[in-house]
Amino acid sequence: MNDMVPPPAVMTAAQYKSGYKPIWCPGCGDYTVLGSLTKALAQLQLPPHQVAVVSGIGCSSRIPAYTSCYGFHGVHGRSLAAATGLKVARPDLTVVVASGDGDGYSIGGNHFLHACRRNVDLTYIVMDNHVYGMTKGQASPTTEPDWDNKLSPGGTGIRSFHPLVIALASGANFVARAFSGDQAGTADIIAQAIRHPGFSFVEILSPCVTFRPEQREWKSMVHAAAVEPTDDAARAARRIMTDDGFNIGVLYAGDRKPYPTAPVAQRADVADLEAEFEP
Repeated sequence: MNDMVPPPAVMTAAQYKSGYKPIWCPGCGDYTVLGSLTKALAQLQLPPHQVAVVSGIGCSSRIPAYTSCYGFHGVHGRSLAAATGLKVARPDLTVVVASGDGDGYSIGGNHFLHACRRNVDLTYIVMDNHVYGMTKGQASPTTEPDWDNKLSPGGTGIRSFHPLVIALASGANFVARAFSGDQAGTADIIAQAIRHPGFSFVEILSPCVTFRPEQREWKSMVHAAAVEPTDDAARAARRIMTDDGFNIGVLYAGDRKPYPTAPVAQRADVADLEAEFEP
C-alpha cells in the first residue's frame, strides 16, 4: 500500500472564478482584468481559501464576488483600510485589493498615500478608465482637464491625478502599469506584484467604452516600457514623470522591508474572551 499523500491537483484560472456572472457593460475592460487576476492566481497556484480579495465601491469593486476566493466588499474608498487590517491580523493570507480611479484616488486617496507609506505586504490593483462609470460619466481624479462632457462642459480645468508618481513618492515597493486588452501580460504583472514583498501597486488602464468610447484607441497607444525595472526610486521617478501615460510594464521594484506582521496567534474560545471582561 502506498502511504504517500497524492500531490494537489493543478488549479486552473476557471477554478478561481465564482458562479456569478459579471454584469459590467459590454466592452468594459474589467472583464479581462478579472481574467488576468484569475490567470495570475493560477500561475502562483494559490489555494483560493488562502486568498482574500477586498474592494470598495464602483464597477471594479464587483470583482470579489466573481472569484472563488474569500471576498470583502467594503464601503466607498475604504478598501485599503480593511485590507491592511486583514493582512496585519492574518499575515498568512494573500491579500489583493481591487479598486477604480474614483474609489481609489478620490475618496480613497488618503488611504492610498498611507498604504504606500506603511508598506504592508499586499497588492493593490486599480482599474483606471478616467471616468466615474457606475454613476454615469462624471470626471474622475485621472480625467484629462479638457475632457468635454455634459456634466463638465469644456472640461474641469483641474490637473489630473498622477497615481504612479504618488505611489512612488509615498513609498510603494512595487509600481507597474498594465493594459486590460493584454490579458496575458497583465496576468504576469499581477503575479509579479503578488510575489514582490511589501505594498505592490498595479495601475491597469481599463477602457470604459460606454462613457469614453474614444478609449477604444488605447489598444493602439499602449506600448512596452523601453527600460528595464529599476530599484532606484529617483530613476523610476524620472521615467514616470516623463512617460506618456501608456508605458506598460514594471516601472519600479524596490527592496524596502515590509511592515512587520506578528505570527498568527492561537485562536481563543469565546468563553475565554468573555472572561477577560468579567468584573
